[in-house]
Amino acid sequence: MRYRRDPGVTNVSSTRFDQTTGEILRSLGKNERPAKSEPPRPQNDNFAKECKSRRTFARSIWFLLRSAAIAVLLILPALSAQSASPQAVTGQTVSGADIYQARCAQCHDNGAATRAPSRDVLQKMPASRILRTLDFGLMMSVAYPLTREERNAVANYLGTKGPEPGPPPAAFCSAERRPLSGEAAGNWNGWSPSPTNTRYQASGGITKDQVPRMKLKWAYGFAGDVTAFAAPTVLNGTIFVGSAGGVVQALEAKTGCLHWTFQANGPVRSGIVAVANGANYSLLFGDQIGWFYSLDAKTGHLVWKKRLDEHEATRLTGTPAVYQGVVFVGAASWEETRSIEPHYACCTFRGSVTALRVTDGSQVWKTYTIDPPKKTGVNSAGTQNWGPSGAPVWSAPTIDAKRGVIYVTTGDNYSSPSTATSDAVMALDIATGKIRWTQQTNPNDAYTSACRNHGPNCPQEDGPDYDFGSSALLLSLPGGKDILVAGQKSGVVSGLDPEQKGKILWQTRVGQGGKNGGVQWGMASDGQAVFAATSDLAGVLNSGGAVGGAKFDPAKGGGLTALHPADGGKIWFAAPRPCDPPRPGCSPAQSQAVTAIPGVIFSGSVDGHLRGFGAEDGKVLWDFDTAKSYSAVNKVEAKGGSLDGAGPVVAGGMLFVNSGYPRNGGMPGNVLLAFAPEE
Repeated sequence: MRYRRDPGVTNVSSTRFDQTTGEILRSLGKNERPAKSEPPRPQNDNFAKECKSRRTFARSIWFLLRSAAIAVLLILPALSAQSASPQAVTGQTVSGADIYQARCAQCHDNGAATRAPSRDVLQKMPASRILRTLDFGLMMSVAYPLTREERNAVANYLGTKGPEPGPPPAAFCSAERRPLSGEAAGNWNGWSPSPTNTRYQASGGITKDQVPRMKLKWAYGFAGDVTAFAAPTVLNGTIFVGSAGGVVQALEAKTGCLHWTFQANGPVRSGIVAVANGANYSLLFGDQIGWFYSLDAKTGHLVWKKRLDEHEATRLTGTPAVYQGVVFVGAASWEETRSIEPHYACCTFRGSVTALRVTDGSQVWKTYTIDPPKKTGVNSAGTQNWGPSGAPVWSAPTIDAKRGVIYVTTGDNYSSPSTATSDAVMALDIATGKIRWTQQTNPNDAYTSACRNHGPNCPQEDGPDYDFGSSALLLSLPGGKDILVAGQKSGVVSGLDPEQKGKILWQTRVGQGGKNGGVQWGMASDGQAVFAATSDLAGVLNSGGAVGGAKFDPAKGGGLTALHPADGGKIWFAAPRPCDPPRPGCSPAQSQAVTAIPGVIFSGSVDGHLRGFGAEDGKVLWDFDTAKSYSAVNKVEAKGGSLDGAGPVVAGGMLFVNSGYPRNGGMPGNVLLAFAPEE
């Protein structure tokens, strides 16, 4: 397959975004020159209640934070009205002092009343640590509406300059133990061992008979984090994994000793894809603020990096996919949570897929999932609204080399009008990015986090928020026919015909579905069945409050279903197990991506349990509760929590899984666990 040499941009109407972006920025009073600092924003008189809730929660997870004086609780008052946030990365000057006075001072300048760390304490901390706390630490729920520029400004205003202390010398491997020096058999590279995204490991070195004897071999703690959500890649005896703190680590798979680290600009949730580069490999991944990277696999040195979209709220959650020297990257957004702020100009982000050359990061093509946004009126707070927006790409693209296409799944719209490309499976020409076809499963779905409290930026559709958060699986049926299978937050799994423009062949309900329901992050298939775990999280979710510890229903949610790929018929259903005992942040919901090996399906739960199920009948073969404290090989205080997001990976006779996921109320944690059968 040859790729055209000139970069191109494609969208559903074949128009460019540049002109519209300029219109949006002009309407917000933004231009290329640095803007003057805004005056302090209005305070919120109910800050004491907000501080109290964080103080109570802080005591429950203090162990995670005391290692580097990171027990700072950046206690921010409930977010008040602000002027419209910038929708593009402009490099404008933002006053950290103003942001502190508007959002932080009430708590941190009243430490005796709130028990929040004083400004003096904050000013002794590294700015990077404060930024991490805002990004994916204790204050992430409160900081959602803050733009990246605002977070950087307040962190730099408060914190000290310079890097944080690195890992202790004892954490590193000895000099003779080098990266990529192990066996090449049974690697797990990217989101799935195969580009069809089935998450099936046929040669991972663990058999069904060995699964009941699996024991913990080592634990690795992510220093200072309360979330462990990155998808590991295992290549030739080396694990490459990101973290909420933005640190990418190369670890020896057998022992967990550290080869090297690399600090990205933002949190790294994306899985890492390794691409052969002579005798070495290039590591490709994105971060949660829109940057995409290429690293030298042996040294961790940066080869190149590139920001994929000019929109301020861009995030790269899905693992990239690679084909013939080109890497394909889907883009999602933080704008769904930015919109909590009534004076945010909602919404202007457009989902996209960008194709880059692996060698230097130059663009081959870019395709947007929706048309450019236009003014659509003002909300009840008097702020300009825009639409359409959204249709993000949350997950890894699926490669179909036979048909010369890649498949991506999309999320909902953020603002009205809703479009025909949200909540859809899309086929893009692999060489040009041209949209071959789109199959939508849920029309008229537009939603933002403002809808939880019926805020001004909730679109008139008000949901149902049935994103596709997981990749489509490309399967071969008996007789040579192919089928695409896609699971959705609606609780419905669909079978589509790739030869008939995604015609829906069957649909099967596997869960109740909902905003935090249905299939969340990924299914698996061994070719004989499709395995779909469902979330259906029930209870009181966290919304702008402390991170983790929500009051979930301890008996509702979860379940694992096996389906016939040809017609969607149910083979078996494994019922979820209630939390025992019930506790804050615990739910039987099975949100985490599923992984398959011959005869066994691994599925993690918000209750912290990782279980191995028999592929033939769904019976539990192995059960390990990850929500506990560990003695980490890198001497970091480590604790497991909820299992969510990226699922376990199996390679080289071992299984690896991250534990800790407090977003939406689950149990916090900061640990990577390694298991192997006991002989």
